[in-house]
Amino acid sequence: MDCSSYSTYCYRCDDFVVNDTKLGLVQKVREHLQNLENSAFTADRHRKRKLLENSSLNTKLLKVNGSTTGICATGLRNLGNTCFMNAILQSLSNIEQFCCYFKELPAVELRNGKTAGRRTYHTRSQGDNNVSLVEEFRKTLCALWQGSQTAFSPESLFYVVWKIMPNFRGYQQQDAHEFMRYLLDHLHLELQGGFNGVSRSAILQENSALSGSNKCCMKGIYKTNSLETEGKENGASTVVTAIFGGILQNEVNCLICGTESRKFDPFLDLSLDIPSQFRNKRSKNQENGPVCSLRDCLRSFTDLEELDETELYMCHKCKKKQKSTKKFWIQKLPKVLCLHLKRFHWTAYLRNKVDTYVEFPLRGLDMKCYLLEPENSGPESCLYDLAAVVVHHGSGVGSGHYTAYATHEGRWFHFNDSTVTLTDEDTVVKAKAYILFYVERQAKAGSDKL
Repeated sequence: MDCSSYSTYCYRCDDFVVNDTKLGLVQKVREHLQNLENSAFTADRHRKRKLLENSSLNTKLLKVNGSTTGICATGLRNLGNTCFMNAILQSLSNIEQFCCYFKELPAVELRNGKTAGRRTYHTRSQGDNNVSLVEEFRKTLCALWQGSQTAFSPESLFYVVWKIMPNFRGYQQQDAHEFMRYLLDHLHLELQGGFNGVSRSAILQENSALSGSNKCCMKGIYKTNSLETEGKENGASTVVTAIFGGILQNEVNCLICGTESRKFDPFLDLSLDIPSQFRNKRSKNQENGPVCSLRDCLRSFTDLEELDETELYMCHKCKKKQKSTKKFWIQKLPKVLCLHLKRFHWTAYLRNKVDTYVEFPLRGLDMKCYLLEPENSGPESCLYDLAAVVVHHGSGVGSGHYTAYATHEGRWFHFNDSTVTLTDEDTVVKAKAYILFYVERQAKAGSDKL
């Protein structure tokens, strides 16, 4: 039973069920849990009162310039191995331009008058036409950073995820990077086609009436570009592709006749291998050899590579498969650069984790040397500062735990499901990153470069 919504999940049916026993035992359990929840709420209220009376530094209060202020961050409750979702949601909520766009969308009422104000117990057999990923994502982002509650339950969003992303049904541990890709792809598709009768043009008209202070978040998001998403050619740009979208140039050269083939590939994130020579380096302070850096992973991704026998290139001039070399260049950098470190690798029987520590910069990541035409970029346009980090704790993709670090208004926070604590830069840089979110630096005074 979900202790937040009191919905009952049957593992044999692989679905939520609404029926009860003859003796009404399920409802009795619900009532018991509700009493416990009310008792916990009362105790939490007393705890908060004592917390506010305490002026010392603790996990919920922070002294800034001599005055005590509360942490406005809100955690996300774990609904059953949903830490993979929570870590991604907290990271995206701290990417200001992206988060601001969704929070400014007009609300879409999904429930009719008959069900308004009533708690519903969802089942997957209910119609798919009543769900909107964009709307539930918007609600979740609005609930974070309000400071009105210590933790928010994203059960409505998780229900929609179950409806439209079958891979994430159930309560098994999932891969955070895979979830992020599915989430961004589905947000992009829904924004392209409009949702719940609200077209994209209507949304833009609604946003055009926003105050000047809010318009800054919208500036430059909807520029026409040629980005495509997987399986979607020549699609209209959305906030997803406008912020996360970049373009790679893939160059393949035939080693027999020298014919060169070029192809442009859009991307929302870059998946980087950890070079094999660093695979046994598990901590920053380990003495056996140099520390692996993010630059090493980027260099491995963009270096010239000879394709092996299983990846022979079909040369149109030779008219047969030939040995060839491949090289990636970045043709266009995104506003937010998402870097995924490939920590999970399949062996003959199972998926192993590469637990290598990878050193990464908090600010001043310079991407200029990986550009196809670096001379056409400005001095600041290739510099990125870290906004969030997703970390996987544990040994395997099907187990372990996900948390996230993110910066908000100059302070770093650690998001561990419903628990949010203040942290510092020294702690962040020691993390074994799985996904890194870098935001393009705005033109201003320079900083250290990677």
